[in-house]
This record gives sequence, structure tokens and C-alpha cells, in this order.
Amino acid sequence: MEGALSFWRIMNNRKNAARTERLQQRVQAGFVSAHFPEVKSIVISMMYNQSGIAKSLPRTVNFSPDSSAFFRIDCLNKDCVDGGFDLSQVLSSMIRNRREAAKGQLSCEGNGASADHSDIVYKVAIKYA
Repeated sequence: MEGALSFWRIMNNRKNAARTERLQQRVQAGFVSAHFPEVKSIVISMMYNQSGIAKSLPRTVNFSPDSSAFFRIDCLNKDCVDGGFDLSQVLSSMIRNRREAAKGQLSCEGNGASADHSDIVYKVAIKYA
């Protein structure tokens, strides 16, 4: 029993450290307007798919010029550590090529006690000034 409690304490410490790190990264990322002054808005529509969950879960994330330029979306798995979906390269490429729409699929980059991480199918829409 003590071994199991130690394991969960370690996992909670890792999750808290990862959460603190993400908050720091969000602050350090700066604003969308500083990196991409030509962008008026970014809308990311996603469908989460996770093993063990029969139904896909929709989510929409909106970015405006005064939003943080941190484009990492968290995994749905509560045991996931350092995971999520990094859309930075997708968005940077779209903006560099002045594309207004894209779609694709990503798998969670994290690790943790469970292998039941999420996948997302996403659509991105960008409006330019």
C-alpha cells in the first residue's frame, strides 16, 4: 500500500511541476501581436479522441492579438505528464505562408501512468488584418 501511495505522490509532484512549467512558458511566450502582428484571430476547433471514451469531445480555442502566443493544448488524460498537442509549428507555417485554413491530426506527446492519451483532429482558421 505504501508503494502505491509513494507512486501517486511522485506523479502528483510531476504533474504540479509540469503545470508550473507550462504557466512559465505561457508567460515567456509573449503575445500573439508581438510575434504575428498581421494576425487578427486564430480559431482552433478540435475533436478529442481517447481510448476508453466512446464519444469524441469537441473543443474550440480562440486566440486574439492580446492572447499568449503559447500554442500547446493539454491532453485529456488526467495521468498525463508533460503531454499535450503542440500546434506552434502548424500555426507558424500557416502564418509564414499566409494560409487561412488547415486541418490535421496530432497525438499526445506526453507520458504518464496510463497509455490512454488523447489524439485530436483539428481545424485551424486564421484571419489576417
